[in-house]
Amino acid sequence: MYKIFYALFCLTILISSSIAEETFVSLKKNKVNVRYGPSFESDIKYVYKKINLPLKQIDKKENFRRIIDLKNNSGWIHISQLKKNNSVITIQNKILFKKPSSFAKPIAKIEKGRLLIVDKCQKKWCKIKSSDYEGWIKTNDIWGLIK
Repeated sequence: MYKIFYALFCLTILISSSIAEETFVSLKKNKVNVRYGPSFESDIKYVYKKINLPLKQIDKKENFRRIIDLKNNSGWIHISQLKKNNSVITIQNKILFKKPSSFAKPIAKIEKGRLLIVDKCQKKWCKIKSSDYEGWIKTNDIWGLIK
């Protein structure tokens, strides 16, 4: 009896952890060190030079977060260099629309790999800001968590 209960408990934990929501963060500054380990004593692996870059958090240890980027680069960043996610990257070319509808006036073509700042989202659309434009895009084919 206890073996069955224990097996069901373990299975429940495994299933719930595999469907847990992904956590995305963004870079707070234009220059952020990524380290090999979760401490300031760890060597710098590489440096990001893009404010608002979205990153997926895959682990945490004390005040450091292990992240992975769109290109599968990973490392540790201190939490003081991170903020709540506010951006996405397009993984396919997209059309920016004036309103959240495919029938709305197209404003611009957004190239694959473009960093976009998210203002708000509704249903399958997000209002975004780019350096030159503001409008709505569909939420498919983007990297970063949209809520």
